Amino acid sequence: MATTSDISKNCFIRYENTLLKVLEYDHRTPGKGNTIYLLKCRNIETGKQSEVRFNSGDKVDIVRVDEHELQYIYTENEFLVCMNQETFEQIHIPKILFADTIQFLQEGMILTIRFDENEKPLNGELPKYTELLVTYAEDGNKGKTLKTVEVEGGITLQVPLFVAMGDKLKIQIETGEYVERVSK
Repeated sequence: MATTSDISKNCFIRYENTLLKVLEYDHRTPGKGNTIYLLKCRNIETGKQSEVRFNSGDKVDIVRVDEHELQYIYTENEFLVCMNQETFEQIHIPKILFADTIQFLQEGMILTIRFDENEKPLNGELPKYTELLVTYAEDGNKGKTLKTVEVEGGITLQVPLFVAMGDKLKIQIETGEYVERVSK
């Protein structure tokens, strides 16, 4: 078993029989007493966030995780059907692993999926950026610096005034924010 000093951001721990992903990690040393480790975690099963507190030197159950890159093929009910590009095996991945970022999912995208020691999918990530075409753009007002546009998939974004209908935009998937206009 590991100790609190082995914990890092994005690692997986088992705490009170639930599997948690560490989102943020901070250790504080009060004026007197032991160091306290504060973890902001996400429950893998439910998606809920919680804070966990450990004292310095506490034993922690860190779970070994395997990471694979899979290609998204199509959606089937509550699952994404993805293909392992080395073995061509098709794997069903639950949609809930992707939370709000699933709106940016496109056919053929390469996804990063993490599996536990029992080959159960724990966590999924889309690429950092995607490129989408503007399908609708409002006219911008001179007094404002941003305007609203709609891109493929019905997603609305705030973008600079110079963006027009038909432009291709680079979007950061995690935040859903405009990054830049892609040259044609």
